[in-house]
Amino acid sequence: MAQWVWGAAALASLGTVSMAAIARAEAPLQVVYPPNGHETTAAQIFLIGTGAADQPVLLNGEPIEGRSAAGHFAPSRSLDLGPNTFTLSQGDQTLSIAVTRLAPGPQLPDTLGFAGGSLVPSVDVAHAPGDWVCLGAIAPANATVTASLAGQTYALVPQSSQALPPNSGVLIDQTSPTAVGPTPYQRCFVAAEPGTLGQPVYSLSQNGATVTETATGTLSVMDVNAVTVVEVTVPAGVARTGPSTDYSRLTPLPQGTRARVTAREGDWLRLDYGGWIRVSETEAVAGASGVRSQIRGITSRQVPGWTEILFPLQVPVPVSIQQDTDVFTLTLHNTVPQTDTIFVTDDGLIDRFDWSPLLPDQVQYRINLKPAQQWGYKLRYEGTTLVLSLKQPPTVQRDRPLAGTTILVDPGHGGDELGARGPDGTPEKTPNLDVSLLLQAALEARGARVIMTRTDDSFLGVNDRAIQIAQDQPTLALSIHYNALPDAGDAQNTAGIGAFWFHTQAHSLAQFLHDYLVAELDRPSYGVFWNNLALTRPHVAPSVLLELGFMINPDEFEWIVDPQQQARLAETLAEGVELWVRQAVGE
Repeated sequence: MAQWVWGAAALASLGTVSMAAIARAEAPLQVVYPPNGHETTAAQIFLIGTGAADQPVLLNGEPIEGRSAAGHFAPSRSLDLGPNTFTLSQGDQTLSIAVTRLAPGPQLPDTLGFAGGSLVPSVDVAHAPGDWVCLGAIAPANATVTASLAGQTYALVPQSSQALPPNSGVLIDQTSPTAVGPTPYQRCFVAAEPGTLGQPVYSLSQNGATVTETATGTLSVMDVNAVTVVEVTVPAGVARTGPSTDYSRLTPLPQGTRARVTAREGDWLRLDYGGWIRVSETEAVAGASGVRSQIRGITSRQVPGWTEILFPLQVPVPVSIQQDTDVFTLTLHNTVPQTDTIFVTDDGLIDRFDWSPLLPDQVQYRINLKPAQQWGYKLRYEGTTLVLSLKQPPTVQRDRPLAGTTILVDPGHGGDELGARGPDGTPEKTPNLDVSLLLQAALEARGARVIMTRTDDSFLGVNDRAIQIAQDQPTLALSIHYNALPDAGDAQNTAGIGAFWFHTQAHSLAQFLHDYLVAELDRPSYGVFWNNLALTRPHVAPSVLLELGFMINPDEFEWIVDPQQQARLAETLAEGVELWVRQAVGE
C-alpha cells in the first residue's frame, strides 16, 4: 500500500474541493441523461442529474431517494411502450424529459403486410452449389406466406424461436433469451445448378386479403469452375464468423493472404477456410485457380526482443491463432505437410515445438513456452513465408522491475468525444486524462518509460490508438476509462472497478490489477470481463482496458472527481503494475 504525505498543495486542494462542493450545492436543477426526446427499447431508464443538496428533488411528484452528499441523483423508472414523460422539480425549478420506449426488433405495419426490412435476402447473395439457401420473412401469426423464385413457389413455415439480447446485456446481467414479437417464417433448400435465381417475390394471405412484396436482394448460385481468388490488401484483414460486424472476429489475416471465394453476401466474401471478410479489404488475383500449399522444413531466428519462427509456403494461406497460458497454437489452412525436420533455437522462450496434420488440408503447430506469461506476438508474410514473432519477456532489475519497460497509457476519449457524463455534466474524458497524467508520473518514478496517446484535451480515434499500440510495441498497454451502463441498467446501485481483456496474454494483468485496486482502495468490484474492444484487441503486448468507476453513480462520481482520491488511485495502480511485472517475469 502506498504511503501518503500531504503538503501545502494537498491542503490547498482540500479547500478547492470544499468550494466546489459549495458551488454544487447551489447548482441549478439539471438532468444530463437521458436527453429530452430520447428513444430506447429498454423496459426502464435511469435519470442522471443534480440539484441543490439542501432541498429535495421531486420526480413525478415523489422525492428522489439515495441522493449523494453533493445532491446528485440517478433513479431508475420503468417505461411504458410509447411516450413517457418525467417531470423533475426543485423549489421553483421544473424540468420535463420525454422518453419513448420502442418495441424491439422488426415491427408489423398497421395494415396487412410484412415487417419492414424482414424479407430475405436484403442484399445480393451468391451461394456455392450445395449450400443451403433460406427464404424468410416476418409476418402476422396464423398467416399463409409463400415465396416465388426462379419459377418455383415455396411455402414458408412459421418458426418458433427466441430473441437473444445484445452483448451489452452481460454488463447488466440480462442475457436470457426472450420471446420474439411478430412471427418469423422460413423455408430452405439446397443450391443446385449455377445461375441467377432472381429476387424472391413474397406473398402474404390472411382473412381473405393478400399482399405481395419483392425482396431487395438477388439470389444466385456460383459456378464452381469460375474460381475467384482474392488477396488481403490491408495490414490485418478482419475475418469474422459471418457476413456482418455482428459476427465474432477470427484471427486477423496478414496482408498478402490468399484464399478462394466460396460465397458472397452484400459487401462480404466467404473464404474457402470458412471466415468472412469485407470486399474492400481484398482484391481479386487475376489468373489464380486456387490456393493450396505444401510445407516442409521450419526454422527460427533471433531479433532484438523477439523470437521469429519461419514457415516457408508456396502461397500465403489463411491462419488461425489460439493462445493458452503457456501454449501458442498456430493453424495453417489449405496446407499439406511434407515436413521431416524442424529446428527452433534455444532462446529461453520456447520449451518444445509440436505439430500435427489435421486432414484434409490443415496443419497445427503447438509452441510450448517456458514462461507462464506471454508478452505479445506478430504475424506477417515475407513473400510466401509466414513469420510468427513471439515477444521475449522484459529484462528487469530485481529492485526496480519497471526499469527498462515501456508502458503505453491511453486516456480514453478526448476533444469532441466526451465519453460518459457525471451527474453535474462532467465528461468522462476529464478524469480519464487527470488520472492518466498522474499514472504517467507514478510509473516514470518507478523507472518505466511511458508513452501517452494524448496529454491534452485532443481527439484520437480508437482505431488510431490501437494502431499506435501496434507501432510502439510497448511492454504492456493500459487504456484508462470510467464507466456507464446501457439504459436498462441500475445506475444508482452499480459501482466499482472493472477490467477488460481480449487475448489470453492479457488476462492475468486484467485480473491482478482489478483485484489489487479493489483490495488496496477498498472499492467495490464490478468484475473482470473478456470483451471485444478496440483497445483490448492489440496483440503485440498485453492490452487491458480499465473502467475505474461509474460516472453515473452519484456517490462514486464524487470519489472519481476528488483530486486526493485520483492521486491515490494513480499511485496504487502504478504499484499494482510494478508488482504484476515482478510476478510475471518470476522475480
